[in-house]
Amino acid sequence: MATAAFALVSYLIGSLPFAVIVSKALGLPDPRSYGSGNPGATNVLRTGRKLAALLTLLGDGGKGWLAVFLASRFGVDPTGVAACALAVFLGHLFPVFLRFKGGKGVATAAGVLFALDPWLGAAGAAAWLVVALATRYASLASIVAGVLAPACAFFMSVPASAVLALALIGALIVWRHKGNILNLAAGRERRIGEKEAQG
Repeated sequence: MATAAFALVSYLIGSLPFAVIVSKALGLPDPRSYGSGNPGATNVLRTGRKLAALLTLLGDGGKGWLAVFLASRFGVDPTGVAACALAVFLGHLFPVFLRFKGGKGVATAAGVLFALDPWLGAAGAAAWLVVALATRYASLASIVAGVLAPACAFFMSVPASAVLALALIGALIVWRHKGNILNLAAGRERRIGEKEAQG
């Protein structure tokens, strides 16, 4: 029962839509109304407000970290912690507060990684940064980091249940980026800093 309660709380934490909350607080348009329509930091950045994008990134990452930290801090067993990691991620993807239409979960997944093991989080962030700098495709960097995370966790002191949860999270990140994958294959994906074509 305790594990189920923590998983539910984790889902609700994950459901907090920081892109919408930050945008409303700063008087910006709802992020679902422009760009990709994705309530995430990358889309918020399209407003040109870097502070709003940063706050969204910190909020989305922070909720992933907080859910796993709370579960670990209050003695939930490793399988329960893994369940909470998956629950907070699913909360971001399918938030009850946005009628189950959420973001892609990359920042929340990063927060989960850092809570499970700071070195694992650093490895995921490094993978994202290397690919992003090399290609300037945020979507490709997110996909690569999501796929590599469970592999890195496997070779680190991370419980098997958490590795499985990260594998599911990685698969969901790839699935949520299916449109980006099609755009990458067709050469239509926008690079970081590239403005949307007009007309």
